[in-house]
Amino acid sequence: MKRNPATDPLAPSQRYAPPQASERFEALASPFGERTDPWYWLRNDERNDPEVLAHLAAENTACAQWFEPLAPLVERLKAELAARVPPEETGLPVYDQGWWYQRRYAIGAEHPLHVRWRDPDGAEEILLDAAAAAGDCKAYALGALEVSPDHRLLAIAEDRVGRREYVLRLIDRVAGTELPERLSGIDPDIVFLDNSALLYIAQDPVTLLGRRVMKHIAGTDAATDQLIYEETDDAYTLSIERSRSGSHVFLHLDSTTTTEVRYLRTDATEIGFKIAIPRQSGHEYELEDAGERFVVRTNEGAPDFRVIAAPIQTIADRSTWQEIVSPQAGVVLTGIATFKNYLAVGERRYGIGRVRLIDRFDGSVRVLKAPDPAATLWLDVNADAGAPFLRYAWGSLAQPTSREVLDFATGHTRVLRFDPVDGGHRPDDYAIERRWITARDGARVPVSLLRRAGTPRDGSAPLLITAYGAYGHAQPAVFDPTVLPLVDRGFVYAIAHVRGGDDLGRAWYDAGRLLEKHHTFEDFIDATRALVASGDVDPRRCCALGASAGGLLIGVIANDAAAEYRALVAHVPFVDLLTSMLDEDLPLTTLEYEEWGDPSRSETAYRYMERYSPYDNLRPQPYPSLFATSGLHDSQVQYWESAKWVAKLRRCQIGAAPILLRMNLDAGHGGATGRYGGHEEIALEQAFLIDTTAAPREPLRSQRETHS
Repeated sequence: MKRNPATDPLAPSQRYAPPQASERFEALASPFGERTDPWYWLRNDERNDPEVLAHLAAENTACAQWFEPLAPLVERLKAELAARVPPEETGLPVYDQGWWYQRRYAIGAEHPLHVRWRDPDGAEEILLDAAAAAGDCKAYALGALEVSPDHRLLAIAEDRVGRREYVLRLIDRVAGTELPERLSGIDPDIVFLDNSALLYIAQDPVTLLGRRVMKHIAGTDAATDQLIYEETDDAYTLSIERSRSGSHVFLHLDSTTTTEVRYLRTDATEIGFKIAIPRQSGHEYELEDAGERFVVRTNEGAPDFRVIAAPIQTIADRSTWQEIVSPQAGVVLTGIATFKNYLAVGERRYGIGRVRLIDRFDGSVRVLKAPDPAATLWLDVNADAGAPFLRYAWGSLAQPTSREVLDFATGHTRVLRFDPVDGGHRPDDYAIERRWITARDGARVPVSLLRRAGTPRDGSAPLLITAYGAYGHAQPAVFDPTVLPLVDRGFVYAIAHVRGGDDLGRAWYDAGRLLEKHHTFEDFIDATRALVASGDVDPRRCCALGASAGGLLIGVIANDAAAEYRALVAHVPFVDLLTSMLDEDLPLTTLEYEEWGDPSRSETAYRYMERYSPYDNLRPQPYPSLFATSGLHDSQVQYWESAKWVAKLRRCQIGAAPILLRMNLDAGHGGATGRYGGHEEIALEQAFLIDTTAAPREPLRSQRETHS
């Protein structure tokens, strides 16, 4: 059953006056055609144009006007979200190089206190009070917190704008003073080489891509910093890290499909990275050091990876490779962690995570699985290769994450804790399910479902379905307390593990990128249709949500399947695909040619992207109700994409379904930061869905709650 958003009696009344952005046609030239864009003027790279800022403010005013009648509901939802966050919260300590590191939140604090200690009964040291460091900043993000080997210097990388441009400051912990230098425009990766020298990655001032590895000496002018390495290929990103053993620094060079890792011994007298395995198109790998050998997770000869080991000096010589874990059909190897006597391998078997623990001496294997077949298990934080234990975690859509440890000496496992969730959450009050639907081309697509145990299965329940489907990113079905207010009101929550992610392996990813991208959108629509056909949900109340590349998915289904969705939510949506991918000055463009295609150099890519780019394919028709969000300082998906999209949507809209835009003028891609910072936006999103679907406004109660 399809609905017409223009005449559907469930549609909310028109109760706001949205701004109408003027049309100023501008020609956008490219090697394969010219397009005109009436709203290109909303792009302001400096983010200081008074007219543009006034328009964004008007969007926010109109959005607030629409939500005004829902204010009591929004406040109830915020209270429910906050009630599930423990007022005081303490993270599990992480063992690293003889120290235990921990973060904990004071009552009501947005940001944590970072502490450490060496002995269980020893004194605790405060490294950083992030709440005090953030102050009134609405977009504070801590990117790095590193201590020098002699424990005197503390390096802190912070972003206070939300644009992922970090500033490094150094603190002398003994003297209790800050050093005078500030290193700005850097990535968040920091590695100390010795007690005064550290490595960092400097960004390109235009694209914000990390391009140069620099060496800085504490107490000196940053202008004198030494260049250690510079990457000239714009398809690659850089990251640096200290190896888990502490003996090496790894420099990772990654494109969408290719990896090169360079290494440097931390005790080297001369600073210079050596190439482990030279980059070769399509070869992806990661390294772990294990004494005189490297252990490597590689996709060479195994699309879903295998694990090999080889001497460090001959690691590039394939004839010296010894295979440790062979490829298996249906199994994706997701990560490795080496220990003195063991190798832990993260796996995903037909989309469900588990961990394989291998004895490095006798080759015996132990497989750790989640106790529920619909739950997933993964490697948790294991920062130190010398630790005498392995930490892992498991959870599901209903079960909060259980963090557990396996003691190598005894082989025993024990639960460290369940991640705390306040508000009386009981997993038994919910039902989870893993279902396979058949897409139009015959592919079987997994869908994860969460519902309240008492929600009727008679086709009357509203649906919220979400997906990401890009960059080979698997979307695990794990606990997210923020969806519970909707589920408690009768929504069925679904995650469609569509092609474009690597939930089912590399072939699953390849089938949803470049010229196969249409599968991502078709899988999502077909999953929605299958849930409707099964009688699980009400065809008149299907809603969809996506963020970033998932927002592109929302933009496509808005054009191609408008009549099948009641309401859509798009967070920081990547909807002006073609224009952005033609602009090499934007931060991500050159990195993503292997994901979307290069429309500047390939007419085939240009024509293909032109056919589905959401902004370019808007047309007069009844669109569903839509709530879009964005951040003015977003460096990943520029704010003007959503501003232009909403302006054009309103021009094309037939009917009264609202088109709303909320622009966060103080944040970037991740929105407001902190434990509670995002609750406002989530509450608005959920109030929007409840109102537009006319779902119950009060949460359902279990029989146990009703009669208690």
